[in-house]
Amino acid sequence: MRTRKALQVSAGVMAAALLLTGCGASSTAASTASASATTSTLSLSSLSSGEINTTLSKIDSTKWLYNSDDDVYYQLGIQYCETPADADVEQLAIFVPGAYMNATDNGNGTYTCTLNTTATVSGYSASTAPIVMPVNTPGYSQQDALTAYTSDAATYTSTGFIYVHAGCRGRDAGAPAGVTDLKAAVRYLRYNSGNIAGDTDSIFSFGMSGGGAQSVLLGTTGDNVLYDPYLEAIGAVTGVSDAIKGSQGWCPITSLDSADEAYEWNMGTTRSDMTEEEQTISSDLTAAFATYINSSGITDTSGNVLTLEQSDDGNYQAGSYYDYIKSVIEESLNNFLSDTTFPYDASSNSEHGGGGAPSGSAPSGSVPGDGQTSPDNNSSAPDMSSSATTSSDTNTDSTQSQESIDNISRTESSSGITLSSTYETVQDYIDALNANGTWVNYDADTNTATITSISDFAKAVKTASKSLGAFDQLDDGQGENTLFGYGDGNGAHFDSLLADILANEGSSYADTFSTDMTRTDSVGNTVSTRVNMYSPLYYLLPSSAGYNTSKVASYFRINTGIFQSDTAVTTEANLVLALKNYGADTDYFFVWGLGHTMAERTGSSTTNFIAWVNECMGTQA
Repeated sequence: MRTRKALQVSAGVMAAALLLTGCGASSTAASTASASATTSTLSLSSLSSGEINTTLSKIDSTKWLYNSDDDVYYQLGIQYCETPADADVEQLAIFVPGAYMNATDNGNGTYTCTLNTTATVSGYSASTAPIVMPVNTPGYSQQDALTAYTSDAATYTSTGFIYVHAGCRGRDAGAPAGVTDLKAAVRYLRYNSGNIAGDTDSIFSFGMSGGGAQSVLLGTTGDNVLYDPYLEAIGAVTGVSDAIKGSQGWCPITSLDSADEAYEWNMGTTRSDMTEEEQTISSDLTAAFATYINSSGITDTSGNVLTLEQSDDGNYQAGSYYDYIKSVIEESLNNFLSDTTFPYDASSNSEHGGGGAPSGSAPSGSVPGDGQTSPDNNSSAPDMSSSATTSSDTNTDSTQSQESIDNISRTESSSGITLSSTYETVQDYIDALNANGTWVNYDADTNTATITSISDFAKAVKTASKSLGAFDQLDDGQGENTLFGYGDGNGAHFDSLLADILANEGSSYADTFSTDMTRTDSVGNTVSTRVNMYSPLYYLLPSSAGYNTSKVASYFRINTGIFQSDTAVTTEANLVLALKNYGADTDYFFVWGLGHTMAERTGSSTTNFIAWVNECMGTQA
């Protein structure tokens, strides 16, 4: 068990925390920050950012292909940037409902199409249909370009949507390559406004895990100048916006600037068999997280600043921020109790928290990171389900382990409970939760429950499964280390808070961290800038130098399985608060009983995503 002792946060850790949030620090974004004291989400009237400049041709109206089974016109292999870093990857495919096209058969398997401006599908027309973009990049992996028709598209075109699949580079290319490519694809779509079906002011991205993170980043970094040199390097269209209207993220692995610290604060007490040095590092990371929270200015929705206080055990398990996270966990549990009809079969119905409704898994391969693949998709949708989650209808086509796919190191949990039986009553279920000691208190009269502590919650159902540090691994062997590498597929360190801790402790790892933190990439940026580029809170928190420097999407939907051991509860909890306080319309679900999966309280992730887009569009189709 981690040593529980009171630790004083060093001045260096404090300085690093301030740097990450932009407090009292200079940065590239600081010089371009808006002087306005108010924030605003995406303004559709501002999506054209100047004179359009590109040598790229628009999508050729004479080269459409047609799938008669699904009544879909489509094109593949469309180059969306002038000087791609990987021409085989940086291509997009577009799929359009047949009703939106007036087609003439060219006699060679292709069609010349003009837009049918009068036909409608589910209340949408060729000019009003939303455009949806999957981000299937688990572990920040590459999303391959499509080379054949995918029936996944029909799931969305049948509801009147336009489906666009954009290939993008993965972690081996180094951040910010993935989001840069997706931004370039958005710009190319907007360059084609009026030339293709779909409302290019109504683009929605959706993804899970690393894909969820990059989807959220698309939503929070619209037109941010930090991306300009990277977009220029691949020849992205200029003079048009790369902002989007909405973003869905399931279990987004993000906020990597403080993720190691959050992991130890939330789950560090569940570790065992650590060396004395590891115990010290784990405790220091916990203290650094408290410093990060207390300097970030995160507020609840009433504007009250949330803070952490040192508890008797030295682990900062007190204060208003602690109470907020505890309430998030309890809300998740009480939603489960409200949703679930007993008897409840925990093993067969673990895809979502609701006990009564069938799970309804997404069509094979149609949603990023759902653990399923489609034979005509030319892309992998690997197993992103937590080892703690068992589902009868998830990951049915996957034969690879999660670690082999996303390069995330995991260790076996040494504690925790198993929920795999049928529970006849609510009390039976509560008793199972309390099998190793009471941590859930249940009031049968109100059908509500509370937990004794966040630490007890973690020990029971959210034990640490990643090595120290969880994201910036000490031997730089984690997937996120590769993400912040330099395009050679090798890992590099990126956590400045952890680097400061190691230096203060005189660790043998300190020199390697220091070297990596000062190295620059091809455009002259250090890793700290690139971490900011991949941290949505950098753009959302008033304490940050990146605040108000992006066109933030108007709509977000954030879902997570609260049992997942892949990241701390704080990751999504902080994101939801920051988005709401920024002014974005934000739906969220912290789903009880689920791990790292496309978590939904009830129903299918695909159906719920489509319904959410319709709601954002003001269409109840």
